[in-house]
Amino acid sequence: MNKVKIVFIGNMLGYVLVLLSLLRIQFFSTNQAADNADYLQKRSIPAKRGVIYDSHGELLAGSLVSYSIHVDPQLFHPSTDQLSQIAKVLSVPEASISARLEKGSTRWAHIADDVSSPKLLALRTLPLQGIYWEQHLKREYPEASLAASLIGFVGKKADGSPVGYYGLEGYYEDELRGLPGVYIGERDVATRPMLLGTQEQLDSQDGRDVYLAVDKSVQQIVKRKAVEGMNRFLPKQVCIIVANPQTMAILGLSCLPDYDPREFSKYPEQTFRTSAISDVYEPGSTFKPLIVSAALDALVIKPNEVLPEPTTLSIGDYTIANWDGKSRGSISISDVLAKSSNIGMVQIGQKLQPEGVYTAVLKYGLGSETGIDLQGEVSSGIKPRQYWYPIDYSTATFGQGLAVTPLQLITAFSSVINGGELLKPYVVERISDGTHTNYQQKRTVVRRVISESTSKIMRRMLEYTIDHAEYKWQKPTGYRFGGKTGTAQIAVAGKYDTSKTIASFIGFTPVDNPKFIALVVVKEPSSSSWGSETAAPLFFELAKELVAYLGIPPEY
Repeated sequence: MNKVKIVFIGNMLGYVLVLLSLLRIQFFSTNQAADNADYLQKRSIPAKRGVIYDSHGELLAGSLVSYSIHVDPQLFHPSTDQLSQIAKVLSVPEASISARLEKGSTRWAHIADDVSSPKLLALRTLPLQGIYWEQHLKREYPEASLAASLIGFVGKKADGSPVGYYGLEGYYEDELRGLPGVYIGERDVATRPMLLGTQEQLDSQDGRDVYLAVDKSVQQIVKRKAVEGMNRFLPKQVCIIVANPQTMAILGLSCLPDYDPREFSKYPEQTFRTSAISDVYEPGSTFKPLIVSAALDALVIKPNEVLPEPTTLSIGDYTIANWDGKSRGSISISDVLAKSSNIGMVQIGQKLQPEGVYTAVLKYGLGSETGIDLQGEVSSGIKPRQYWYPIDYSTATFGQGLAVTPLQLITAFSSVINGGELLKPYVVERISDGTHTNYQQKRTVVRRVISESTSKIMRRMLEYTIDHAEYKWQKPTGYRFGGKTGTAQIAVAGKYDTSKTIASFIGFTPVDNPKFIALVVVKEPSSSSWGSETAAPLFFELAKELVAYLGIPPEY
């Protein structure tokens, strides 16, 4: 056989082998990727989720970058020493890596997860082929559950992609998530990247950073006091909100029980709700200042007016009495608040008339959402007027028979003391893409509800209420406070259960120019049912720390 025939036969054998390979791929391959192959690999490049900072730039939520490591056994052939180095870098036993190489696919073997950037860099310095990695972004909450009621958490959608749920993570999902990029590259039959093939990449765009009005130090004080309230009064729930009444910026908020957003899957779903905006309750006597201010502003009562105070009042088939069953014969408007007189409030409501009471309820924003930038807000249970009975107008004057969220109440109460303006509450101060501020929150006036002069009168009346209340609390020395207690019974199956109450207190300081307002709500306390014995002491303990931290000087 001459050389020409040998070359010819060799070429023919080569063609036959190629043909057989193509036939195998076309008709007998079990590789689904090869069966459907357009020989292009498409891979999403995740965007880094925006960071959440407090008002001083302290980190509250961020994204932690990690990598999963894969190797191609056909290219990956480490020596014994190199295998030892890899195991040490990845903190994975050598035996585990060897086992995965033996049991793994002929194309890929997964050998490690949650690998940090420094470890990946160390791995890439090794003179080895066939090592591949995939980037992952994990949401990190360095302060654990400190601000869970505000922040929410990042979970996964049905397709496995990340998505924010509840609080800020849910409300600002579009701003925080960014835009994923995409990588397109040619691959061979075994789905391995072809280094000389087509490779295109559209980079991801990171999410925007969010800066809060919330002060982490204030939040720490609020959370600590909420925990103390849970331990001391053994209630079903404690919720505390601190805000600036001049802007309605939320400075701190905590509702317990809550959860750790790092391990949210271990908690029942009901703990994810921010009860300050998602739960409604009857506010009781903390609602009385709203009706008094509306009546003063409508000029149907005067600040120095005195009302008769009989033991009971009859409204149709119903009889109304004071919480303590007592009667003083007559009572001033200021003492209606200080002594929390239901009889006095009903008479004030009668002077306002049904239309005035109902209008005041709506004017203060009750029955509609506040518009706060948190996911999960609900409107409150204010019935349409056609369903109100005469008794409803009376009980509404002392905060029973209507429902509000804690945020609605503190927002409405703030309008009573800030000069008369109902403001839109907010949590986020600004949003930035790293180089530019894309959004800056402004003080937003919803409407004027009372005049400045009425607001000034109300601040003094609420100071009188604290100074002449039935209970004497441990107020921070040198400070003047205004505020109001509340104790509301809970309706069960259409009737009030006298053994179940919601105790609350709302207060502010300084009186002439309030710097903060705080609402404390204690649901079904076990130690005492009264707001004066539970929520109020907790408020003044909170206030003692707040005036010191915020640098509010004593007034006398």
